[in-house]
Amino acid sequence: MKFRTLLLAFAVIVAATVSTVLFAQQTQDAHKLAFDIYKQLIDTNTTESVGNMATAANDIAARFRAAGFPASDVTVIGPDARHGNFIARIHGTGAKKPILFIAHLDVVEANRADWSLDPFTLTEKGGFFYGRGTSDVKDGDAILAANFIRLKEEVYKPDRDLILALTSDEEGGDFNGISWLLEKHRDLIDAEYCINTDGGDFQLKDGKPLLTSIQTSEKLYADFDLHVFNKGGHSSLPTPDNAIYHLANGLVRLSHYQFPAQFNETTRAFFERMSKMEHGALAAELAGVAKNPPDPAAVKSLSESPYYNALLRTTCVATRLNAGHANNALPQDASAIVNCRIFPGGTQEETQKTLVRILDDPQIKVSAVEPPHTSPASPLRKDVLEADEKVVGEMWPGTPVVPTMETGATDGYRLRDAGIPTYGISGVFIDMNDVRAHGRDERILVSSFYSGVDFFYRYIKALSSSQ
Repeated sequence: MKFRTLLLAFAVIVAATVSTVLFAQQTQDAHKLAFDIYKQLIDTNTTESVGNMATAANDIAARFRAAGFPASDVTVIGPDARHGNFIARIHGTGAKKPILFIAHLDVVEANRADWSLDPFTLTEKGGFFYGRGTSDVKDGDAILAANFIRLKEEVYKPDRDLILALTSDEEGGDFNGISWLLEKHRDLIDAEYCINTDGGDFQLKDGKPLLTSIQTSEKLYADFDLHVFNKGGHSSLPTPDNAIYHLANGLVRLSHYQFPAQFNETTRAFFERMSKMEHGALAAELAGVAKNPPDPAAVKSLSESPYYNALLRTTCVATRLNAGHANNALPQDASAIVNCRIFPGGTQEETQKTLVRILDDPQIKVSAVEPPHTSPASPLRKDVLEADEKVVGEMWPGTPVVPTMETGATDGYRLRDAGIPTYGISGVFIDMNDVRAHGRDERILVSSFYSGVDFFYRYIKALSSSQ
């Protein structure tokens, strides 16, 4: 009996060792695959001006088919030959509704003369990966694609379908990527909710994990055209009725206006959790604005910070001006673009009415540049948040998960507008004092990329396993 017990214990140890070695090999293979996809994507120009998103989408589709995905579960589709959207599906048991995972294939323009190296060649240097899209967001493309292939090769059976969509038009416009898919082929991407790697940054401080974000809402982007028309005349006969003066005085009034502070579930949770990570007066102010009702003095003080101010309210700012037609003529017209970032729950129509009131001049005509849309905040789903906290706790013990509201804009708002709650989770740690997305010499840490691969492998399973 004693011999049998020892033999059984030995067998358990051997099995555990074999399992550990096998998992380590699978992880190493996943890292290599993710790198290969990453390099292929960075080396493919996907700018709106001269790039080709369909090339990138078809390259990934070829990898998926080679990995055993049936042709019926891999799609490249788009409105034209350049804008291809890649979609793949892993079929689950159907016990729950599908989850959609997204990233975008297109990138902003990059001028070679501005960079110290070729922006369209992945370069590893000094512990960083350099190249256009390394952080926005071809790292997310590669991480998700590699993990879907790994899960397929492992014959993983989730409790729901897993959908991957790598889209062609987040940076360059609105009409060839997610918006086009929602309008023309919603059945391919319809899901209970979405995880978006183009949001929810993981933050480093002094090289160590500070926090991980889960982006549950973002402000609504809206441009407004301000225009004054005038009969003009000869510049030698000036009058107070001047198109430039009307516009300028209105913009001065706008510059002095501050929209009222607003809060939602996400921003209150953000301020409350951040208050525990800060010290002194700032910690007290963050805790003060998290109260219900908020402390007015804390709101006033935090509003002096551009970042906290943007989290507290709708903001509108003049970004472009154009006026006059000749140096020796009174202006016949003057115009400006005012860019607004509207707090979730607000509307373009309400904001436009506020602008008209603040500008306080009937000669300034205010019109929306684009049709109105909305961006409701996604609820803080318990399952999404707890799975995130579980994996973060395993990989980076003690690192908090902080709900955030994006002050910019991603494809998430289009999905939320269409009724698909969306959560931004990048999985990749970035030094927040070295954010280079859209800038020269864009880069991320090599170690952050590979830990992001590991994070999403665990996170996808945590979201879709019935165990």
